[in-house]
Amino acid sequence: MKERGNQLFKDKFVLVMLVLGLLTIVAAAGAVRIQKGRENIGESPYLEIEDPDHVIAGDSNAGAESGGDTLAGELAASGDEAGNGESAGDGTAVGLADNENAAGTGADPGNFAGEISMDTGLADASDSALTGDNPMAEAGAAVSESLVLDFADTDKLSWPVTGNIVLGYSMDTTTYFPTLDQYKVNPANVIQSEVSTPVSAPADARVVSVGTNEEIGNYVDLDLGNGYTAVCGQLKEIPVVENEYVRQGDLLGYVAEPTKYYSVEGTNVFFEFLKDGVPVDALDFLE
Repeated sequence: MKERGNQLFKDKFVLVMLVLGLLTIVAAAGAVRIQKGRENIGESPYLEIEDPDHVIAGDSNAGAESGGDTLAGELAASGDEAGNGESAGDGTAVGLADNENAAGTGADPGNFAGEISMDTGLADASDSALTGDNPMAEAGAAVSESLVLDFADTDKLSWPVTGNIVLGYSMDTTTYFPTLDQYKVNPANVIQSEVSTPVSAPADARVVSVGTNEEIGNYVDLDLGNGYTAVCGQLKEIPVVENEYVRQGDLLGYVAEPTKYYSVEGTNVFFEFLKDGVPVDALDFLE
């Protein structure tokens, strides 16, 4: 048993010595390589190539010169741009200033002209309403304006609408009404027209009344003075009111669809003219 223990001890000792020997050899080899590296540290790591005609050096110089020329050109171009950049810079500065001014004032430069145009249009509309440049404005303003109504038998009426006479004035004899399919007297002139045609006042007048009648539809009764009156029927969208003064040619309304009494005759304006409440032929006074 003792001998076996000694043998194991000897084997371990031999193994340790072998390991130490290997470590010593490795250390020695490393030291040799480090020394050789120090000796070669001054040598160029690149492969030297013979160049008797100095081709490589020439190309390098040419490249350097080319690069220098290019760089010089770029610098010159930059210098020119810098020298000429004053006007461009001014233009840009002006544009930025304009934008800043627009932003400061809260205005959109693109819409500024449109806003001026819109404001001008509104101002024009207001001026037009005040000065009475359109029939509707005149009708509204006429409420507070009194006219001297003095229609005489030598004065002339203007046509409320332009068109053919479908049914003429006839109080002495009867005339045939196609829709009613009967003959009867006609106190007015029935003037053919189109729907929505403007109807104008035949003379200076005061609006006596605005009403509706089954036969002639919506109508306006006018006082022309000296006992002369006029009635315009078959109207719609009447802008005038009672006791309002209108001038000759002012808007009284628009032509409406005919009532059932004139469905065959078609769209028309019923125009009756009277003297002291008695119908007379308006054709004797129309221009």
